[in-house]
Amino acid sequence: MVDTAAALREAARDGVDFDGLRAARTPDGFRFAVPGTSADGLSAAAFDELARDHRAYVDNWLFWHADAPQAEAEWAFLRWLERADDRSVPERYDRLADGCTREWGQVAVTVRRDDGRRRYALRHVDEADAAPPSTYTDPYEARRLRKVDDDGDYRPLSTAPTLPHGWAFVDLDATAVVRAIDGFYPATIANWHREREGDLDVTHWHDAVSRQTGIYGVVRTWDRGEGHDHVNWVAEACCADSQCLKRREWGYDAETPLDVAGGDGVFPCREPCSLVIAAARTWTRLESEQSRTYTFDLTPSEKEQLEGIVDAVADGRVDEIRDGDTSDGANRFRARFLRAKLFDDDGNLCGVPTDADAE
Repeated sequence: MVDTAAALREAARDGVDFDGLRAARTPDGFRFAVPGTSADGLSAAAFDELARDHRAYVDNWLFWHADAPQAEAEWAFLRWLERADDRSVPERYDRLADGCTREWGQVAVTVRRDDGRRRYALRHVDEADAAPPSTYTDPYEARRLRKVDDDGDYRPLSTAPTLPHGWAFVDLDATAVVRAIDGFYPATIANWHREREGDLDVTHWHDAVSRQTGIYGVVRTWDRGEGHDHVNWVAEACCADSQCLKRREWGYDAETPLDVAGGDGVFPCREPCSLVIAAARTWTRLESEQSRTYTFDLTPSEKEQLEGIVDAVADGRVDEIRDGDTSDGANRFRARFLRAKLFDDDGNLCGVPTDADAE
């Protein structure tokens, strides 16, 4: 067990000024001060006694300088978790006794006080108060858990709002909780901190596509400077809160923001990700096709149903639509009826082939 008073007394030789605690070695002895209490010319014994009387301040100082990671981004993240910049040490310690929880994407992080130190627990935000079937203490398990969703399907985007349920990390120390968060959401702590410090290096769309080569080089043809509707479409499709938990900070270029919202996530997105570039490659090829005019005869309800089907697929609602809810245009049986009525044997809508102009 560390003698916290002795540790503070030793540090006082170089001076301590942290979270309301001040300690120093002076020619007349020791100085000790916390809000509401200040004393000078103390003997070592008297200094230690005051330190023990105000143990919360001393334990807090020791945790942040002996236990917490000293890297700036990790330090800032851990202090953010317990709102250290907004609450005094006594207020924080009262709250930490019962646990203080904040959300990072779909991860709920709870920090509790443990005899002056901190212990951390992670759960899915949907299960913050539930008892999960599986618990972990190895923070590197987070990398494995993030790979698939609840259905066991691969998650190509780690920040998609599809983090699986049914797990908890318990009894983590300060270093381990940072490793676990990095496992779930790589680089988000570092980029969040850079943004707070005004140092986030953003790569905008124009610069990102300009450096594409190989099979992705085709994306460069979608950047001719003649309006930026295509980039807005890409961002609307991929960068909404319903698709990614990052908050998009990139635009077309440094002077040209996009017209669509960037999301409300706590951590920023500093550049078009690989998934966005891969999708844009597909859309670049599809958008190179020449438009044609097709004529279909649809009832108003059929037109609305087709619109509803597209919306349901785009929003990922298809699995939520009950078979018995035939009032929903994307209902499976309504869609099958529409196909039976409007599609010919070759799968052409209203019997109109895709290459109708060529016939």
